[in-house]
Amino acid sequence: MKQLHQKVNIVPIIAKADVLTKTEVTQLKKRILEEIKLNGIKIYTLPEVDEDEDESYKEEVRQLKAAMPFAVSGSTTFIEAKGRKVRGRVYPWGVIEIENPEHSDFVKLRTMLIAHMQDLQEVTGEVHYENYRLQKLAAEAKAGAKAELLIDSSNARGGGDDMKRILEEKEAELRKMQELMAKMQAEIQHKN
Repeated sequence: MKQLHQKVNIVPIIAKADVLTKTEVTQLKKRILEEIKLNGIKIYTLPEVDEDEDESYKEEVRQLKAAMPFAVSGSTTFIEAKGRKVRGRVYPWGVIEIENPEHSDFVKLRTMLIAHMQDLQEVTGEVHYENYRLQKLAAEAKAGAKAELLIDSSNARGGGDDMKRILEEKEAELRKMQELMAKMQAEIQHKN
């Protein structure tokens, strides 16, 4: 997670939650959030709700935030439970219904992904992709500086005019890209 959190949105999930008791799930959620905080890992956080939003939406977002990390159970089979067909698993002690909020956070996870897909895409594009571009630009700048040293040494030996011209063009292009990146980052910080 440490290697990924700067590159992608991380939504923590506890898989196979049906093998844990409710107390174990609660303790595991707390421990995971503590580990994430302790290691400085950035996870996807739901955007703040405006004051003018309706109360039901505010409550939904509050419940989604409280449910992280989502404890989910999965199943591809349909079973008969209480006279209706549901996705779930049958155990000797009972039935786990995947879409029952008492058994799994699957519905909350699905709701979060569907309701906040636009925000997930924006964070990916405006934060993660821009960070990636900055890293690549910085790497190119370092490579350009090394190339300039090579050109200078070849000029001392009597050649490299074409290489120097190409390098100057690349540096000008890089400066333009860095200025554009600085403007974009300022806009992103201004929005937040």
